[in-house]
Order: sequence, then structure tokens, then C-alpha cells
Amino acid sequence: MKNSIIKSSYATLVYLLLYTPIAVIIIFSFNNATFSSLWHGFTWHWYKVLFHDHEILTVVLHSLTIGVLASTTAVIIGTLAAVSLFRYQFNGKQLLHGLLFILIISPDIIMGISLLILYNAINIPLGFWSLLLAHITFCIPFVAVTVYSRVTTLNKHIFEAARDLGANDFTIFGKIVIPLLLPAIIAGWLLSFTLSLDDVIISYFVSGPGYEILPLKIFSMVRLGVKPEVNALCTIMLGVTLIIVLLSQSVLLNNKKR
Repeated sequence: MKNSIIKSSYATLVYLLLYTPIAVIIIFSFNNATFSSLWHGFTWHWYKVLFHDHEILTVVLHSLTIGVLASTTAVIIGTLAAVSLFRYQFNGKQLLHGLLFILIISPDIIMGISLLILYNAINIPLGFWSLLLAHITFCIPFVAVTVYSRVTTLNKHIFEAARDLGANDFTIFGKIVIPLLLPAIIAGWLLSFTLSLDDVIISYFVSGPGYEILPLKIFSMVRLGVKPEVNALCTIMLGVTLIIVLLSQSVLLNNKKR
């Protein structure tokens, strides 16, 4: 009985620490006050202000474009890398496997500065393409590790049986590997999209004045204080994230039933 109470109390404390800040943002996005930590009444005003702010809407579109393109490209490259590491033997295989983890644990500021130096060296202008390439770069290792953890659970004899039946590498990859790895691929895409959507440090170094994304816009706005529009924007982003998670769960459940 005592152990059950301790476990419940611990779990409650953890959930409070995790979700109280989110709840505060949601609640104060409906607060009828510009700068106040007190409740002044319910209002939809800040959402109306947000949807009439064309600058923020443009920045949101920029972030979604970068996030979708970077996640999709990273999933393609990361999945191919994970499958190659599992199925084939080649020189530098262990080195490549280790480099993936090094990229994951490397500080963002180092990657940001490194990419900035690279762009300057090869004369890539800072803007859309520099941001997209940077986001693809730091998303690939997360996808590769996520998919690799799934692909290592597969039975290699499946591929041998498919070859005996006359399937080539493309058929095996499309008809066997992809369906079996679909949950990990979806998880890798969602993780990449989330990382891309909230990245600040790397984006700060590689973004140009002509193409701003949402995290940098929010960062510049909160320097003067957190406005209710920011709370409303974060609430909408949370809602979109929840919808994506629900859709992914639905896809995974349908995949399991098949």
C-alpha cells in the first residue's frame, strides 16, 4: 500500500513538472490582458490578432515548409543508411555507425558554426537552402538510429527467402523492408519534424535575413516579454502536434491489423 502511494505520488509529481508549463501557456493564451500574470477574463482576441498577423503566418509557413521537406529527405536518406548498415558489408561501416552517434551528441552550437563556415567556404547564401540543408543534416542521424533499432530485430532469413523466390534488391526493399520498418519510419519522420520545428541554435547561425522561421521569430519576440500572441501560437502548435501524433497512432494500428 505504501509503495503504491509513493509510486503514484512520484508519477504525479513528474507529470506536474512536465505539463504544468504547457497548461499555463494554454490558459494564458485566453487571458484578457497583454502583460499580466493574473487572470483578467476569457477572450479569443489574441487568436484573432495572431491570424491577422501576416508576418507571423508567413514565418509559420516557412517553418512548416522546412520541417516537411527536411523530415521527408532525412527519412529517405536515414532509412537507406540504416538498411545498408544492417544488410551490407563495406569499408568504414563501423566508422559510419559511430559518426551517426557523434552527430547526435555533438553540441548544436558546434554544428551551427561548422555549417556556417562550410557555407561561407563554398559560397552558399544564407536563406532557404542553407536552412534546409542544415535541418536535413541534423535530422538524418536521428532517423538512421531510430530505423536501425527496428531493422536489427528483423530476421535476415526473410531476405534470403525473397532472393530464392527471385526478388531483386528493389523488390525486397519496397515489398518487404519498407512495410516492416513503417512504424520506425513514421517515428523517425515525426521526430525529425519536431526537431526541425523547434530548432533555434543551428538555425540562428545558418538563416539569412530574407527567410525567417518560427523558433527564431518567437525568440526575438520574447526578448521584450512574452506576449499573448506567442501563447496562442504555442497552443496552436501543440494542437497540431497532438493531431499528428493521433494520426500516426492510427496509421500504426492499421498497419498492425494488416
